[in-house]
Amino acid sequence: MSQANNRLLSLDVLRGITIAGMIMVNNPGSWSYKYAPLGHAAWHGLTPTDLVFPFFMFIMGISTFISLRKFNFEWSKPTLFKILKRTVIIFLIGMGIAWLSLSFRTFRALESEELGFFERFLRAITNFENLRILGVLQRLALSYGATAIIAILVKHKYIPHIIVFSLVGYFILLLTGNGFDFSEQNIISVVDRAVLGVNHMYKDSGLSIDPEGLLSTIPSIAHVLIGFYAGKMLMQTKDNYERIQQLFIMGAILTFTGFLLSYGCPINKKIWSPTFVLVTCGLAATLLALLIWIIDIKGHKRWSRFFESFGVNPLFIYVAAAVLSIVIGNTFVTYAGEVVSLKNFIYMAGLQPYLGDYFGSLIFAVLFVIINWILGHFLYKKQIYIKI
Repeated sequence: MSQANNRLLSLDVLRGITIAGMIMVNNPGSWSYKYAPLGHAAWHGLTPTDLVFPFFMFIMGISTFISLRKFNFEWSKPTLFKILKRTVIIFLIGMGIAWLSLSFRTFRALESEELGFFERFLRAITNFENLRILGVLQRLALSYGATAIIAILVKHKYIPHIIVFSLVGYFILLLTGNGFDFSEQNIISVVDRAVLGVNHMYKDSGLSIDPEGLLSTIPSIAHVLIGFYAGKMLMQTKDNYERIQQLFIMGAILTFTGFLLSYGCPINKKIWSPTFVLVTCGLAATLLALLIWIIDIKGHKRWSRFFESFGVNPLFIYVAAAVLSIVIGNTFVTYAGEVVSLKNFIYMAGLQPYLGDYFGSLIFAVLFVIINWILGHFLYKKQIYIKI
């Protein structure tokens, strides 16, 4: 029987696959030309793109178990401080990315006004009244922080009860608060507008419905807790074949339950519906089991080396990719008599004429992933691991 190492390579690979996937779907050559699987579901439904973020959160839950195991899951001021520090740093990095993007866009928008460079620059970097407060990293921060605090304060046998209570309670909120309607009467929009304010929210088709809103953080915490419990199963089982069996059973139960309940509770990423949690966690557990069999048992590792470079420094590479995307998307050049972003120039001048609209857009995304892989691979080769 195959005995497991302390660190499963398959965990790093799955984490790397999700980061590479997130970078690719966030950076098409043109948002007008992307293949259907590379776009999010408009409202209800599930696409391959809808899987990458929740898969990462599931893995984050496993990683949280592994990291807190060193502290014996016991409450102490140093442990609590470490959790809160990491939560705040990740949250602030997320806000920093939002601020950088807003600053670039505001600076560009002020071009028509008769302002000096420094006044224009100052107004751009202080446009806090329109700064989006929540986002992808902010959701990761809040979900991690809540999960880690629960892990050191609550007996782990009660975590499944917390998960069920959270998901059922959230479903009741959705059911009684127009939560499944794509409108601003949706309870998620109502709460976010009341607490955050319209100017600090994401706009979806002109409506103030934030896919990483406050209320929908409740099921995202349950999501990471499911990953945490999967981590508990993995680390308490030493044999990889038993690990695969447990993950496959867990994955089958969650996926089947999620799809079965979707007739009354639609699968929806933008409101992080309970069935979305169940199905994506189930599929993540199943994929992890498959990767353990392929990589950690059968030893087929050569194909996975590309993703290892993403998996060992996931947050750093994600942030670096976001910053690069903002810069090339807000640096402008003249092309064919028009002022276009550097990103559009690369796509329109270098890819679209030769590869077509959709395939050219896809290749741009792939090239963008490769550029970020080069950075990640350099760090990986130098054994530089940037942790928060």
